[in-house]
Amino acid sequence: MLTTIIKIKGMTCMGCVNSVKNVLKNVTGVTQVDASLDPPQATVQYDQASTSIDLLKEAIIDAGFEVIDA
Repeated sequence: MLTTIIKIKGMTCMGCVNSVKNVLKNVTGVTQVDASLDPPQATVQYDQASTSIDLLKEAIIDAGFEVIDA
């Protein structure tokens, strides 16, 4: 299992946080998700054999949010 932190732009309320959590939980291989407004990010634990950081970011973008690459 790997854990990654993805910085997200566009989350303005707890509804946004819940949306991000839900889309990430639906990605195959994701085992745990925590998202927050301050700082605006998601911490995701996932199986690298089943998914990748790129697929996680794609799910966030598809949900209408922007991923910040630092």
